[in-house]
Amino acid sequence: MTSRQEFPDVFDRKVKVKPSSIRLHAVALALSAAFPAAQAQSEPKKDSQQLEQVIVTGARRVENLKDVPIAISAMKTEAIETVSVGGADIRAISGRVPSLNVESDFGRSFPRFYVRGLGNTDFDLNASQPVGLVFDDIVQENPILKGFPLFDIDQVELLRGPQGTLFGRNSPAGVMKFDSAKPGKRFEGYASIGLGRWSAVNLETAVNVPMGDWQLRASGMWQRQDDRVKNPLASATNTATSDLEGYSDKAARVQLAYKNGGFNALFKLQGRDYNGHATTFRANIMRRGTNELVDGFNAANYPTDGFNFQQLKSTALSARLRWDFDSVSLHSITGYDKADYFSRGDVDGGFGSRFGNIPDGPSYPGQPALVPFDAQTADGIPKLTQLTQEFRLQSTTQDPMQWIVGAYFFKEDLQVDSFNYDSFAVGDPQNGYAVQHQNAKSWALFGNVNFALSQDLKLRAGMRYTNDKKDFVASRTQHPFLPNIAPVRTNPSSTNFSWDLGANYSLDKATSLFGRVATGYRAPSVQGRVLFFDAGAVPAGTSPISVAKSEKVLSVEGGFKADLMNNRARVTGTVFSYQVKDLQLTAGSGEINQNRLVNADKAVGRGFELDAQAILSENWRTTLGLSYNQTEIKDKNLYVSPCGNRNFPFLQANTGCTVLDPDGPNGTVSINGNDLPRAPKVVWNWTLKYTRPVGNGEFYALTDWAFKDKYNMFLYEAVEYRAKSMLEGGLRAGYSWDNMEVSVYGRNITNRQQAIAAIDFNNLTGIINEPRSYGVTFRATF
Repeated sequence: MTSRQEFPDVFDRKVKVKPSSIRLHAVALALSAAFPAAQAQSEPKKDSQQLEQVIVTGARRVENLKDVPIAISAMKTEAIETVSVGGADIRAISGRVPSLNVESDFGRSFPRFYVRGLGNTDFDLNASQPVGLVFDDIVQENPILKGFPLFDIDQVELLRGPQGTLFGRNSPAGVMKFDSAKPGKRFEGYASIGLGRWSAVNLETAVNVPMGDWQLRASGMWQRQDDRVKNPLASATNTATSDLEGYSDKAARVQLAYKNGGFNALFKLQGRDYNGHATTFRANIMRRGTNELVDGFNAANYPTDGFNFQQLKSTALSARLRWDFDSVSLHSITGYDKADYFSRGDVDGGFGSRFGNIPDGPSYPGQPALVPFDAQTADGIPKLTQLTQEFRLQSTTQDPMQWIVGAYFFKEDLQVDSFNYDSFAVGDPQNGYAVQHQNAKSWALFGNVNFALSQDLKLRAGMRYTNDKKDFVASRTQHPFLPNIAPVRTNPSSTNFSWDLGANYSLDKATSLFGRVATGYRAPSVQGRVLFFDAGAVPAGTSPISVAKSEKVLSVEGGFKADLMNNRARVTGTVFSYQVKDLQLTAGSGEINQNRLVNADKAVGRGFELDAQAILSENWRTTLGLSYNQTEIKDKNLYVSPCGNRNFPFLQANTGCTVLDPDGPNGTVSINGNDLPRAPKVVWNWTLKYTRPVGNGEFYALTDWAFKDKYNMFLYEAVEYRAKSMLEGGLRAGYSWDNMEVSVYGRNITNRQQAIAAIDFNNLTGIINEPRSYGVTFRATF
């Protein structure tokens, strides 16, 4: 099979055409000239009754989905716009393809990705994740970089299972791959405006300008929304933030493509400027002994004595160069990212008195607003720079064997600041400060071989060697009642060989079977948020920082990919099983607002995935995604601290959580046999679209639904912290004519509200899902 190159739509290719094909094309041109009206009528009908081929680039080549022995799901522009309409951030794609969960404890920044149950609940700003994120071929390592807004996107791909050989470390669960729309050879563009609830405004535009050998594409977006949550306690004497959850999010991207003979280049500059609020942590919103919200809960009210705001600025530069030779191509991919970030919030989620005195302040109906101690904190990144470089040489012949070899380099410089504030002093002055410095370096060599044993049977194999090193130091120079901590250092390092073997067999032109065995690797991680470390509350000799050694994954999967009913339907299915050795987990510290990293002896997961699309009739289309993931932690000697509030006897009757795990030593509990956190067993999504010609245009209506099963919010299991299953739906209807489109939309149309996450060190503090939103959009293309 002839390989295709990266960003293939940017430039022309030389194509060999047989003389018979030339004659057929000549006949076709003559017929189209003679019968132009018939051509205009017949072509749309043919296209509307067949599904388009799904082309993916997850294996570093442009290929048909059926030819890739990997479990891949792809979301095109329409699907992305459907779930993100109204200004939704990257979390909107959660659950929209099988085995994917996306959540955040920081709001519109710091998304955390989970694939097949594997993820990381760590909220520190240097946290590593087992799901890699690649944006326009550049790995985004720090979680702050992973939330870049989705606009002018061509395709999103989810590669499930370990992707270590081609994408490197920190991808043992899978890779999220985002590809923006590239410069083209036509002058064209679009502009859209949306108006919605809470005075939301969503603007997006893009323009493509050809300039001879150069092609330019510029795009941008601006999203803003008024505050929708009021603080009833804000006053002249309580200067806390009075209005919350509004935001302004601006981003832009400029791409410049160039071609000269066998040389191709694609340069990109993009940036983001976000101002908004941190997540609102809501005190005592869960009814003790259940996972229900308290009676009379009102999401529009948030009584707090703290400040809440968030700021993020990021810039990214990249250069993708390609030299085409007779039988090979050489690729150079260079990326540079920088960001600065600050997020402040009232983590205790309420309004209380110092050291657990029961306040006289307001309460939620049926639940006292008890706050054992105040916790108003902030975390910031005054410095984050990331440099990546990849060189890749790959074959471009039609030979049975195709190959890729390459080298990769990564360097990160990061500073994380942590602050504490006194909620009971005028102006909430700072009374605590700690700092972390992390310098990470990694390099790798990799290779991949595809070999066609026959026209129908193709084998793949890959290997990657990785060398990782981190230099980390943390210190505390201010705290209201704990001593300072002198600089504490650690320098974890590791090396690893990752490999994979895959096979793809075509039963016929429409159906293929595939199998794959792969390994993955996550480099050692460090948790050094020492601001709240209390040496007197932990065993003697415990270090203020924690280090998790590298984790390794072995995964086996097999499945099928089939086009049915003359390409009117497509179904892909996968069964999988994996085992993780030395799984990195994030454990809370009871009543201390600090996480610690631990390694579980192992964890296992197994399940299946189904992805389907179908044209039901000339007017109806539908999609269905379904996944089942059963995960289990296996470590009889691993114990963690459960919710801190159960250690306050005077609060036990009212706000202590109900832990279901067996007790361990020193107030801990055993998590052996528990599910992985934030890992719903069942996830499904379904869409149904109706279209009908009306006048000179087309009317359409689309509904989409996503379901997530219940899951544990933390490593341990507690009644209150077992999230309920949730079904959310959307609806959109519109009319398109000429080059314009107008539509109305609704998200979370049933207005389902429940706790989806929590803070467990203080009281029954929860985080709820997004409320119902609605609005109107207008779009014009040229």
